Amino acid sequence: MGKQVKEVMSSPCITATLKDNVYELAVLMKQHDIGFIPIVEGTKLIGAVTDRDLVVRGYAEKHSGSTAVETVMTRELLTISPDTSMEEAAGLMARHKIRRLPVVENGHLVGVVAIGDLAIRDGFIQEAGAALNEISEHVH
Repeated sequence: MGKQVKEVMSSPCITATLKDNVYELAVLMKQHDIGFIPIVEGTKLIGAVTDRDLVVRGYAEKHSGSTAVETVMTRELLTISPDTSMEEAAGLMARHKIRRLPVVENGHLVGVVAIGDLAIRDGFIQEAGAALNEISEHVH
């Protein structure tokens, strides 16, 4: 059997809560050089905010930096379990045209896997590359 997501996911990962605002998320993204922040209540995953969400739902809608996270976050997220195979994760990313997947166990966030996590592992470069090509084609 191939490698599982839990072997390559980022854990622990940077998170935020509903108490945070758009500016605080932008600062976290800059400090940690990331473009995706899961939103949690305790350790329960309730949504996520991407750098694109900040632009499209935040600044382009003329919201200020003090705007609540809830205004820009996505609630309906595709998630995977730590035991998901890397091939399956790459396939989901390609089909849904996404670059990052929250890893959840019993509703609790345990990590995040990014397309790059799959690409740098031996034997998975092709799957991740194919997924990334498909995602990138739809972006431009």
